[in-house]
Amino acid sequence: MIGNLSLDQLRVLVTIAETGGFSAAGRRLGRSQSAISQTVATLETIQGVALFDRPGHRPRVTEVGRVLVEQARLVLASAARFEAVAAGTRAGLEPELALAIDPLVPTAPLTASLRALSETYPDLPVSFSTEGLGGALRRLRSGSAALGLCLLLPGVPDDIAAYPLLRVAMQPVVAPGHPLAALGRPATRGDLEPHVQLVLSDPVDPGGAAYGLTSARLWRFVDLGRRLDFLLAGLGWCRMPEHLVAPPIAAGKLVPLRLEDDPTPAEGLIIYAAHRRDRALGPAGRWLLDELRQRLTVM
Repeated sequence: MIGNLSLDQLRVLVTIAETGGFSAAGRRLGRSQSAISQTVATLETIQGVALFDRPGHRPRVTEVGRVLVEQARLVLASAARFEAVAAGTRAGLEPELALAIDPLVPTAPLTASLRALSETYPDLPVSFSTEGLGGALRRLRSGSAALGLCLLLPGVPDDIAAYPLLRVAMQPVVAPGHPLAALGRPATRGDLEPHVQLVLSDPVDPGGAAYGLTSARLWRFVDLGRRLDFLLAGLGWCRMPEHLVAPPIAAGKLVPLRLEDDPTPAEGLIIYAAHRRDRALGPAGRWLLDELRQRLTVM
């Protein structure tokens, strides 16, 4: 029961709307027409509204009835998911799979595996969090995420089990009107120092470990999209994932920079699938990890 409602009453209401009549609903549900009529009458009395007009042979759904039929469908679908999650948990499936994703991780390589996860475990609730740099690792350690897709710089911590999946190439770029765009040669540290460097930063620990900092003037960002906006506006330079800046470079909105002695690996930064060593993944988490490794691992 939900207050004065029962799921059975809502199921009868939806079935009438789908079959077009009380008799047809009774046949589908294996009940007599009189039982269906009594259920509707009780529902109308309890709610104080008319769900059907009955002037002729076939009852017609009223305006409020049409709205309540849609609400009943939502309630029934939600109840079905409730039961499915409970059944999955009884069978050993985790009640939810929480994923934490670093902002530099490209979405496109992940979608096929996530679609396959949805098809394999259709009733499993999945949550995603994308935070600033370091957010995925922090969520793994706090226990609020089971599996992270993340960078691990400068190396894999001892408390984390990590599996390399792919590399993300980083391209130094600047707007075409920026002074660095007119150098015509690889930029030295002395060239870069006077100019603003747009830096992705850990919002919780902005003074923590930093990598690839060259300029004396740093503007810190949590959001990768916001940093791209500032970059396009000519307010600084930075290294960006190649897959994100390829379109604006092709359109002439950004210019690649060549850096002398660039410490960023030419082959790109490693993206890992990671989890806590002391916290075993559930069946769906293990399935997704295996799927990602089979589909993406190139190392």
